[in-house]
Amino acid sequence: MPLKTVTIVGVGLIGGSFALALRKAGFEGRIVGVSRPATIAEAMELGVIDEGAPLEEALPASDLIYLAQPILRILEQLPEVARLARPGSLVTDAGSTKKAIVERAEELFAGSEARFLGGHPMAGKEGRGVAIAEAELLRGAVYAITPDARHAGDERVDELVGWLRRIGCKPLAMTPDEHDRVTAMTSHVPQMVSTALAAAVWESLENPTQLQVAGGGLRDMTRLAGSSYEIWEGILKTNAAAISEGLRRVAAELERLGKDPEDPAVAERFAVAQTLHKKIRQS
Repeated sequence: MPLKTVTIVGVGLIGGSFALALRKAGFEGRIVGVSRPATIAEAMELGVIDEGAPLEEALPASDLIYLAQPILRILEQLPEVARLARPGSLVTDAGSTKKAIVERAEELFAGSEARFLGGHPMAGKEGRGVAIAEAELLRGAVYAITPDARHAGDERVDELVGWLRRIGCKPLAMTPDEHDRVTAMTSHVPQMVSTALAAAVWESLENPTQLQVAGGGLRDMTRLAGSSYEIWEGILKTNAAAISEGLRRVAAELERLGKDPEDPAVAERFAVAQTLHKKIRQS
């Protein structure tokens, strides 16, 4: 069924970029935003959405409902979304963890004529808000989706995947468990390590002027430490087990590296690390 009306719930960086990307890819239907009044006004001024509306008005008239809020807010609002979603519509999200959201959605959408598909665009920027949204943000990005047997042959899912390809994304099907386990190691643990390093360095200084001797390596390693807890709270709370396991692995590696530098294990870990470094640069 062709999309005619898309509602973006949470018109910020990701939601706004998705809306702009849809329009640039040729979507000619209506794009509705659900956010705070000030955000709606800004989004309309920037041409990100066509109009704003409250949840209870927008959802029953939407073919695609795109939840682009923080994870905890998505979980909080899912019952209302499930109640208001039009029969025959597709609801998807852009949350950074998937298991908690998908499991809750499975409960709420059981027996519903609306369908839920978990999703996560692997893209972002430093900063937040619709003012920095851009149509090209998602181009070239892997877009994780969590289909199961119930989604097979569903034209609503096929329609969304088709639009993802048109806006330049690379859809990748994963289970929620796989997604959370992999992103824990590739995204969430790096954030925690960067934060820990920045906190340790700051508290080791006798005075801030000593930072003048810091090189580019520290700047690179602590770039992620600029993220606020508000952004990461939902990720930490909904992917705690996988993050804890990832940090345990990192701690074990640090212990190996803290051994006698003459120990062959130290050189071997440098070689393993260089392998990953090369793979990332080649991708």
